[in-house]
Order: sequence, then C-alpha cells, then structure tokens
Amino acid sequence: MSIASEFKQFALKGNVMDLAVGVIIGAAFGKIVDSLVGDIIMPLIGKIIGSVDFSNMFIALAAIPEGNVGTYAALKAAGVPMLAYGNFLTIVINFAILAFVIFMLVKQMNRLKKAEAAAPAPTPEDVVLLREIRDALKK
Repeated sequence: MSIASEFKQFALKGNVMDLAVGVIIGAAFGKIVDSLVGDIIMPLIGKIIGSVDFSNMFIALAAIPEGNVGTYAALKAAGVPMLAYGNFLTIVINFAILAFVIFMLVKQMNRLKKAEAAAPAPTPEDVVLLREIRDALKK
C-alpha cells in the first residue's frame, strides 16, 4: 500500500474528521470564553471589589525605567520582568469556565451513550426464523 493511499484511508476515517471539527470548534469557543472572562466577568469583579483593573495587577521584579508609564503593557514592552498575577487570575478563571463546560459536555455525552446502550438490540433475522420453525414443529 502506498503512503498516499494509507494517508487517504487515515484522513477519511470518521474519527480524524471528528477531531478536526472538535479542534476548530474548541478554538472558536476558547476565544468566546476569553472575551467573556476578559471583557465581562473580570471588569465586573473588579468593579464589585472596588474598581480594580486585573490587567494591571503585577509586581515589577526590576527597576522601572525613568519616564515609563507604570502600566503592564508599557513595562512589558520595555522588557521589565514582572509577576503578572492579575493576568494569571484571569487565565485561571478562563480555565475554570472551559473545564466546567467540557465537563458538562462529557456528562451529557455519557448520558446519551447510556440511553443508547439501554435499548435492547433487535433480534437477528436468523434467530427469528429459527424460532418460527421451532414453534411450527411444536404444533
């Protein structure tokens, strides 16, 4: 079998296509969750606890250059090493939301699989015919 035909057989399997669709949808969903956390949840949390901007919560590990605005973006551009714990907190919340959604999806898929497994399989046609012959011989 040639490499091209082996690759074609591999690529056309249902699992590979399902994986590709899952990765694409997952990437898009990740962007939605990033926006939800960064643009809606974190500003609300910041406002509730006293007008805190999580994007600018950091500890500079070196001296801040003269004339530099003390924002996270400006210091990062200047190459100042920092512990960006506000950014880390945002990413942790983002992960928690994604993990919860994935958990709910897996839970639902398991529920659907149990429902499919609970349904009895139809009796094969040859078994039905043998039962009919058996019943006819008993008469």
